Amino acid sequence: MKMRNPNNTQQVTEFILIGFQLPRPMEVLLFTVLLFVFLLTLTGNITIITLVCLDQRLQTPMYFFLCNLSNLEILFVFSITPKILVNLLSRNKSISFLGCAAQCYFYFFLGTTEFILIAVMSFDRYVAICHPLRYTVIMDDRVCIFFVLGCWVGGFLSTIFPIIRLFQLSFCGSNAIDHFFCDYAPMIKLSCNDVHVLMALVSILSSVVLLLSLSVTVASYLYILVTILHMHSTTGQKKAFSTCAAHIMVASIFYGSAIFMYSLPGQGRSQDVQKAVAVLTAVVTPLLNPFIYSLRNKKVKEAFRDCVKRKRFPQ
Repeated sequence: MKMRNPNNTQQVTEFILIGFQLPRPMEVLLFTVLLFVFLLTLTGNITIITLVCLDQRLQTPMYFFLCNLSNLEILFVFSITPKILVNLLSRNKSISFLGCAAQCYFYFFLGTTEFILIAVMSFDRYVAICHPLRYTVIMDDRVCIFFVLGCWVGGFLSTIFPIIRLFQLSFCGSNAIDHFFCDYAPMIKLSCNDVHVLMALVSILSSVVLLLSLSVTVASYLYILVTILHMHSTTGQKKAFSTCAAHIMVASIFYGSAIFMYSLPGQGRSQDVQKAVAVLTAVVTPLLNPFIYSLRNKKVKEAFRDCVKRKRFPQ
């Protein structure tokens, strides 16, 4: 829908999300798969939050950060997945201007916060493995709360201005966004303003956040791997290597897809490739996180079994 302004130009009041452009049977199949993944993601993350809150053994900095990661993942999938599911079943694929602004902001705000939190979690593992005797002193309650608040504030400050500026632009041409959610890159293409400065600002901010958090993550795991190689216990080495490999895999998917989409030049890259990579960040990673970071963990498994036993055999 478009509305005329006093200068006799048409201002967009809603957008059309083109989405995946699949035949109807494929859309229904994709809806079923995404709904299953969405529910599984919610179940896994809610399970982690519940276990951390109820089990005293999980009241440590590591699980405090994991609980916050699960909270982030729940909010993240809620920011775009419900609208994707509705659009797959509905013939009307429109989204209001304000709805698009909210979706775009929360996607980038929560995603940026998660990048910073993953870096914090890697630093926590570095302290735990490389400085075990000082771990409780370095990572006390105040430091953990400070780190988590820093993640949220950092995510907010690094995304709020570009999003405000984006929605101050005039969208006076087509209102069809060639994506399955309100991503800023295809939206900017619809503006009738000069967007070179905004695109440069977004690229710089995203690159700074990604590269700084990635540097902390890589440096932490390099120190961890060096420490593991100097361990005398073969069992301890295998356990640490298994944990690190799983964490590095999730971080690689998350960082790799984000750098590909928002920090590297996009000339010559098809929009279908952009959408496929976006699915990794928006759907796959939130599903993997609770299972790789948490549910493979021995303490979490024990806490889960004890919780099930208490429910089945209440005292």
